[in-house]
Amino acid sequence: MKVALLVTCLVDLMRPPIGFAAIDLLEAAGCEVSVPEAQTCCGQPAYNAGDRKSAMVLARKVLEEFENFDYVVIPSGSCAGMLHTHYADLFAGQAEEARIAKLCARTFELTDFLSRVMKGKGIQAQSDLSMTYHDSCSGLRDCGIKDQPRELLAKVKGVKAKEMEQAESCCGFGGLFSVKYSEIATHIAKRKCEFIAKAGVDAVVLGDLGGMLHIEGCLRRGGDDKTQVLHVAEVLSGKPKTSVLSA
Repeated sequence: MKVALLVTCLVDLMRPPIGFAAIDLLEAAGCEVSVPEAQTCCGQPAYNAGDRKSAMVLARKVLEEFENFDYVVIPSGSCAGMLHTHYADLFAGQAEEARIAKLCARTFELTDFLSRVMKGKGIQAQSDLSMTYHDSCSGLRDCGIKDQPRELLAKVKGVKAKEMEQAESCCGFGGLFSVKYSEIATHIAKRKCEFIAKAGVDAVVLGDLGGMLHIEGCLRRGGDDKTQVLHVAEVLSGKPKTSVLSA
């Protein structure tokens, strides 16, 4: 099975170990993994800003670089959601519409792929951390990512999982939203951090780096320097970092 990893901009620039953790997980499950070197952005920021022309340029680049693999896997619910939900809108009536549809049908968010396609194979990590999982908005609503990460985390020996209140509520990031409406985004993040604190766990785990940055920034500004903010790939591979901001 030939799988291409779409690393995502934030992982590449801010926390490459997430990408390496994803590769480890895919290889442990029995996949032959490729990482197209010329890949850049899926076009999500441009699309969300209303710049459809730039988004289409980037989406065509993704199509050319990734369409010849059996599957495309993305360690981000928001980027996977861009392909699943918005590429069809971008290319409706375009010459590439059928090719885009085939690509998107073979594209999965990481935990969705590991759970549904690979049936949880290859996960042998251990951890003594207590954890709670935050459902990132795009992964939950665009890709249906809910049970998959929890099922996989249950395979990690020693993990103590605990559901926080309002696990599905937004963390306030939302990409450009957190820039244009920073006061609202900060207020939402504070509420999320209150739920994390109330859960009384060692770490909050999620599947999107943007949300990780937003949540950890809020925790640290609020004086919490102990609660770890981890990507689910790091936990499942057994190679977690202790801080997204200092990675």
